[in-house]
Amino acid sequence: MTEQKYKVDPKNRFSSRVENYIKYRPSYPLEIIDFLNKNKILTKDTVIADIGSGTGILTKIFLDNGNRVYGVEPNKDMRKAAENFLSEYDNFLSIEGSAEATGLDDNSIDLIIAGQAFHWFDVEQAKKEFKRILKPAGYVVLIWNNRGKAGSEFNRSYDDFMLKYGIDYKEVRKNEKNVDRFYIYQKASFYNFQDLDFNSFKGRVLSASYIPLPDNPIFPKMIVELEEFFHKYQKNGIIRIEYDTEVYTGKLE
Repeated sequence: MTEQKYKVDPKNRFSSRVENYIKYRPSYPLEIIDFLNKNKILTKDTVIADIGSGTGILTKIFLDNGNRVYGVEPNKDMRKAAENFLSEYDNFLSIEGSAEATGLDDNSIDLIIAGQAFHWFDVEQAKKEFKRILKPAGYVVLIWNNRGKAGSEFNRSYDDFMLKYGIDYKEVRKNEKNVDRFYIYQKASFYNFQDLDFNSFKGRVLSASYIPLPDNPIFPKMIVELEEFFHKYQKNGIIRIEYDTEVYTGKLE
């Protein structure tokens, strides 16, 4: 079996990872809400489109703030998971769409958000679509949970593991740099973390779209190495993954 076989269309590549994504992906610090409020980007009346909303992890913190949020997600399985996860919220609307074709009305959105999804966007097409759906004074906020302490031994080893087993890890990471082509922004950063036992750590790793699944012949070897990695860095049976949650705020030109 070749590596190419395991490469998947960006809009479908998470279908087999939904359960791990729901359980083991980190949430986002609530300081983001305070930050956007203080900078007059967000009020409780702000109408939001979460583009590439996935299972609704980022959507939820804005719903809890009282905002009306359109979750725009192209992947059927991820969208269904979000609809189940957020079923109690009357202010959530699930939309089948993508960054390049949201299905939303012209000039209907005050604030566009995207958490972790931006690196899958076609930058030029998404920018054109965002301009169409945003109101004239609308903002775009892009958010990433990036592992903190970039120079630490843990992060260097984690990156080495991902480069070794991640089918297109380097390509995905490179695509995040496209934010510089997208708009002029201001950047803020907030501390975030996860404490994980081995099963949770394994689920966190397997939630990444570039990591092989059990049908890949290298999977057993990868899991053995993952166990070795965990035992090297765990303390009292727990690994802490620390993140810099990076928030990019700006308006489209």
